[in-house]
Amino acid sequence: MAHQCCGPGYVSPQAAMTAEREKLLYTIALYTGTGIQEPDYLATIDNDPASPTYSQVIDRLPMPYIGDELHHFGWNACSSCHEDASKSRRFLVIPGIRSSRIYIIDTADSKAPKIHKIIEPAEIKAKTNLTAPHTVHCLATSQIMVSMLGDAEGNAPGGFLLLDENFDIAGRWEQQPNAIEYNYDFWYQPRHNVMVSSEWAAPKTFYPGFDLNDVAAGNYGQHLHFWDWEQRKVIQSVDLGAEGLIPLEVRFHHNPDSTHGYVGAALSSNIWHWDRDNGDWQVSKVIDVPAVELAGWDFPVPSLITDLLISMDDRYLYFSNWLHGDIRQYDISNPTQPKLVGQVWCGGLLGKGGQIKGQKLSGGPQMLQLSLDGKRLYVTSSLFSTWDNQFYPDLNQTGSYMLQIDCDLDKGGLSINEDFYIDFGSEPKGAARAHEMRYPGGDCTSDIWI
Repeated sequence: MAHQCCGPGYVSPQAAMTAEREKLLYTIALYTGTGIQEPDYLATIDNDPASPTYSQVIDRLPMPYIGDELHHFGWNACSSCHEDASKSRRFLVIPGIRSSRIYIIDTADSKAPKIHKIIEPAEIKAKTNLTAPHTVHCLATSQIMVSMLGDAEGNAPGGFLLLDENFDIAGRWEQQPNAIEYNYDFWYQPRHNVMVSSEWAAPKTFYPGFDLNDVAAGNYGQHLHFWDWEQRKVIQSVDLGAEGLIPLEVRFHHNPDSTHGYVGAALSSNIWHWDRDNGDWQVSKVIDVPAVELAGWDFPVPSLITDLLISMDDRYLYFSNWLHGDIRQYDISNPTQPKLVGQVWCGGLLGKGGQIKGQKLSGGPQMLQLSLDGKRLYVTSSLFSTWDNQFYPDLNQTGSYMLQIDCDLDKGGLSINEDFYIDFGSEPKGAARAHEMRYPGGDCTSDIWI
């Protein structure tokens, strides 16, 4: 039985889309690392062009602790649960990657969410020996799975935490605790009995900031892992080598029949495509973004691909180049031969970012979220507190931005919408930094069809 919260299975974005589902937008906003001694918070954005408070923060839910570093977050239910009409996309699961605390947020009042439960780091460490929660995905079993980037001491490889439907710790997902060297993002596709995971580094390595010596020492990941979903074991690991350093966000096609997917290697600044052929997973590089010589840098500046997503109809791939400052749109109708069809500049170190409403865009484009109909791409500019402070120290004073990018779906093309701009530098308690975004009705980076 189909129902609104979890969706009717895989359908076209036009069939699934309703304007009501996109009148709000949630984002986490940070004070961690800014010097302002205030807790991070969940910001609710009015996303209804007909509203008098359009493009404004209409609610702020502060966490009770300082220094969590809220980062990525997800829903308790998504389209993977479409056969269970009792499930609803009501609770946000918001981890603190630095504190290892997990907040469960009740959005029954969508305009004023409340804290429902807090899972303390001491409990997580005691029951799983894991820390540094990152990606959150709901499962068809009613469980919630969270990638964890470190052990209790902040060392790699981390693992995968399971929460039950009551948000109690159910243990670890993986059957091979040391099968991977590092952990980061993941995406599963039960129809093909597979999960794909990527690698960042141990929390002890990336918490203090980025040190190029750690790359030379092998302290950052360069592997893509394919897991047997049912057996919870790694069946194939692909070493991307020097051309695939720090593979971060992973995305399957939304169509559950497809075995195509992509990962962005941040430091190497390229996109890799995967597909299954005769039972084995094949991975190949399909996009390269050249590094750029820049005054004051001892080496060519990489674009640093830090986020990517795929439109709901699997036609377009979008990714952000955080250091260079551009967002790119590729037509992936032919998955192995992406075609660049759109580009827009939003800050960055190359000086091409320009202004909006008279203000310079500080930082570079980072987290992305796309409307279900594929027409509106949202972007924020903060990556990670210590990395922000290294590469964009001005963010401490200016705060970050949230922009809406209009997408041409016929010929391709991207443009900044001047009517939507949220300046997190003017928040009531001082300049804040916005990171990941979620729609109450589900979005392109949380829904998995089975």
